[in-house]
Amino acid sequence: MAEHHEIEPEVFELTKDKITVKISNWGATITSLLVPDAHGNLDDVVLGFDSMEPYIKGMAPYFGCIVGRVANRIKDGKFTLNGMEYSLPINKPPNSLHGGRKGFDKVLWEIAEYNKNGENPSITFRYHSKDGEEGYPGDVSVTATYSLPSSTSLKLEMEAVPQNKATPISLAQHTYWNLAGHNSGNILEHSIQIPASQITPVDANTVPTGEIMPVKGTPFDFLKENKIGSRIHEVPGGYDHNYVLDCGEERSGLRHAARLKDPSSSRVLNIWTDAPGMQFYTGNYVNGIVGKGGAVYGKHAGLCLE
Repeated sequence: MAEHHEIEPEVFELTKDKITVKISNWGATITSLLVPDAHGNLDDVVLGFDSMEPYIKGMAPYFGCIVGRVANRIKDGKFTLNGMEYSLPINKPPNSLHGGRKGFDKVLWEIAEYNKNGENPSITFRYHSKDGEEGYPGDVSVTATYSLPSSTSLKLEMEAVPQNKATPISLAQHTYWNLAGHNSGNILEHSIQIPASQITPVDANTVPTGEIMPVKGTPFDFLKENKIGSRIHEVPGGYDHNYVLDCGEERSGLRHAARLKDPSSSRVLNIWTDAPGMQFYTGNYVNGIVGKGGAVYGKHAGLCLE
């Protein structure tokens, strides 16, 4: 007797005190995050959709998902590894972006573990990426665990293990944040501090040139907290750049990557990571997307810290 179980797209919930996050096994995607403001009012601070259908149909510009095998752009969709040249799908001409046409954001992940109750609510997703998938070499086993270690923090641990061949891997979490609430307009009034004294400048196709450039005296300088909208007009197209994180303040092996603040709600988001760089993206290509509760997301409706 044979049985065949299909994994279906579902949404799972983790709650701790006043913070509630909803995460789908489609793309290991954060679809909602409810957080109190200074007065205890709850708002959903991430952009997204009410149902899974728009995510599955590819209407989301990477809202809330995990992107891979390689986040960001691979120039001309080509790389050489161990003497072999690999060609990837060009899904954002002239480059390959966020893992290709069907990256980790557009697949169903298995649920390896789901602890809804207890001190540390968590969910672990697992995905097996096959040799040759989207042009990448080798089988890879990927796990992603989201947890709520405290009533004010969301933690994500990602691991990818190559099974039989060397392969490039660079995973990123691609949530679009708006700390005033996902439906509150743009994020230009938010202020941000990024402890990075350098960025990697990009060419006309948004691919890093290989240089490392000091931010001093440029609109990229957020070493001191500054309003995002204060100099965004000086950056053609808006911010979409990788910041080289300084080895500043550390916390349990993680370095401080960003402090984002919304003046209207007094919500503050601090990001800590062990990644060497962080892409700061101000939602420059978001354009009239109808999201949760009929909210229309326009340009700069949210920002990503990947």
